[in-house]
Amino acid sequence: MNFVSIRIITADVARLVGFYEKTTGVPADWATPEFASITTRGLTLAIGSERTAPLATPATNRSVIVEFLVDDVDAFYGTLTDVDVVMEPTTMPWGNRSLLLRDPDGNLVNFFKR
Repeated sequence: MNFVSIRIITADVARLVGFYEKTTGVPADWATPEFASITTRGLTLAIGSERTAPLATPATNRSVIVEFLVDDVDAFYGTLTDVDVVMEPTTMPWGNRSLLLRDPDGNLVNFFKR
């Protein structure tokens, strides 16, 4: 078994895809106007409309954090504009340097370095 992706269900696919393209620098691969994916070296982040998962409720996540490993959290932070910063770069008690944002649907997104 291989863990290959996480999918976020949203009411506005283009808006959410735009956020992740902007923050990751990775262009999305659009399968349809209702489904796109952003693939990094480690995992695929899939973004789908409500029609792709009718049992999911968009913009209600309060327990999962989407995480991206970056080379330099502080340098990355300096490149961001017009994003909802929850926590500026901070060294966590376990040693990770971490930056927390909220995507347009309110999901927490962590950019960190070990």
